[in-house]
Amino acid sequence: MATATARADGDPARGKGLFNACAACHSLEPGVHVLGPSLYGVFNRQAGELADYRYSRALKRSGIIWTADTLDAFIADSQQFVPANRMPYAGMPDATDRADLIAYLQQILK
Repeated sequence: MATATARADGDPARGKGLFNACAACHSLEPGVHVLGPSLYGVFNRQAGELADYRYSRALKRSGIIWTADTLDAFIADSQQFVPANRMPYAGMPDATDRADLIAYLQQILK
């Protein structure tokens, strides 16, 4: 419940700044993949679903539907949430940072 409240109160302007670190690997444009897949349309999409991006078997088999809650858990520690996925990311341990980032993504990816 605390993470849901934090996300509801997330600061999208601050989240935009936090996304700069993500932008090294992810775009917000449809079909534009960098090292990682485009995040365009990520909310309510099944993990590993884009046909034009090569996902890890672990992510494709995870059955995850990307919501604010699942993104929060994945961004916190992607290897714990989906062991053996290929995302080389140490995680974002601060819940406020994650809330702000997710608020930005929800705002920009409407």
